Amino acid sequence: MKKGLISICAFFISTLVFAQDITTASAYFKTVSEYYASIKDYEVEFEIKMDNKETKGKISYKAPDLLRLDYSNPEEQVIVFNGDTLTIYLPESSAVLQQQINPSSGAGAVSASTSQGLSLLSRYYSVAYETGQEAEALDEESDEQVIKLILTRKNSSEAFKYIKIAINPQTKLIRRMDAVTPKGEEFIFDFYDYQLNVGLTDQRFIYDAPSSANNYNNFLFSE
Repeated sequence: MKKGLISICAFFISTLVFAQDITTASAYFKTVSEYYASIKDYEVEFEIKMDNKETKGKISYKAPDLLRLDYSNPEEQVIVFNGDTLTIYLPESSAVLQQQINPSSGAGAVSASTSQGLSLLSRYYSVAYETGQEAEALDEESDEQVIKLILTRKNSSEAFKYIKIAINPQTKLIRRMDAVTPKGEEFIFDFYDYQLNVGLTDQRFIYDAPSSANNYNNFLFSE
């Protein structure tokens, strides 16, 4: 009888110890979001693959909501959000698209790799580990170790059916995002060489487009 009680106690103690080592996917995602919220600014190289097309360039971000993408492919393409206005320069069309953004609407050029973007994802998507909480290879061709999460939309109004996120376990920085639309369209975002808290000024997010470009204002709501 005593041996039985001892065995049961040992079982529950070992279970509690094991449970203390488990971090739920939601809790882990929250720590990543909180870390991003502590970053004042950063710059990072990016690549975006969709179908057979690939774009690349550099992202500059300054908290809370300044964002700039300078493309090397397509060359000279720029996307800037200065807190009030979203500006897109398309060199191939010699066009500048601008849209005033109302901050109170909750809209804006919010990148998924910012604390605001991560907060929105946790609100509208369910978070789970893709295979488990242990780090694993980024893909079959890489030895780089990452924590893999999968976010599944809570309702059909979200743009992506699910999003897979690979996170560097040492830095808690996003290495890759793989987003799939309801139609099966896939967008893969890779991020390389983060430079954190480099002291970016607001001037970095002021963009003067070529004077020869055609301007299109409020393009999001134009017929």
